[in-house]
Amino acid sequence: MLDVAIHKADGTTAVDWAHVGVRTAPPLPVAPALRAVLPDGLRRGSTVSVSGSLSLLLAVLGTASADGAWCALVGFGPISAESAQEYGVELRRLALVPAPGDGWTTAVGALLDAVDIVAVRPPQAGGASGRRGVAPGDVRRLAARARSKDAVLMPYTDAWAGADVRLTAREGSWTGVGGAGGGRLRSRRVQVEARGRGPAARPRSAGLWLPADGGGVDTAAAVAADLASADLASADLASADLASADLAPADLAPATAQDIAQDIAPVVELAG
Repeated sequence: MLDVAIHKADGTTAVDWAHVGVRTAPPLPVAPALRAVLPDGLRRGSTVSVSGSLSLLLAVLGTASADGAWCALVGFGPISAESAQEYGVELRRLALVPAPGDGWTTAVGALLDAVDIVAVRPPQAGGASGRRGVAPGDVRRLAARARSKDAVLMPYTDAWAGADVRLTAREGSWTGVGGAGGGRLRSRRVQVEARGRGPAARPRSAGLWLPADGGGVDTAAAVAADLASADLASADLASADLASADLAPADLAPATAQDIAQDIAPVVELAG
């Protein structure tokens, strides 16, 4: 095997080229429900694009934020603080830059130097203001900045060239509203797909509740299993109630026999 290390005069290793450029920082964690599409979590130095659901973006941020990571949202409008907290986002470690203006690229680059995850909503080209979108050169520079700083760049768009992982939420359907239109929206089932390159080249897909009943994210299968368990528990309780009802006559039988004996005692005495 070829020795690719540089040794000092005393024989100790000065530079081991086999480990140069290899990241030793562990990936940032994600919620258990998201491991079906992000089995290795959020790899530091990567670009992970999200589209189709702002709730999906908050869910991806949530566990890492709760675990101590600093996050930033750039270019987003008002976001419900309560919803962010339900997904685990720690508001004390969340930076908000809602309107970076013409310095969008500069703001994102500066945040990549300082925080762990930078989620961005890229400016759209055109419009009345004649704004231009993100130039391809800026996309490459921001990706390189994320790699050099062990940060995660998270564009909220399906059109970010060169993303290492692309997460897309599809087929959303809400529960909680009855056929007559009454009720309250409680949970939404979506299909999340992950595609990418390198380690993420294998396509993955998972059905998720986003949000789940009660908030947060959960796998659709897990929720279905919980509902089935609840139904079985209700059936067991019903069976227990029926069993109690079946035992009731047996419990009353001795008292009834005693009552009958007392009733016929005078008749027996007269007959005697």
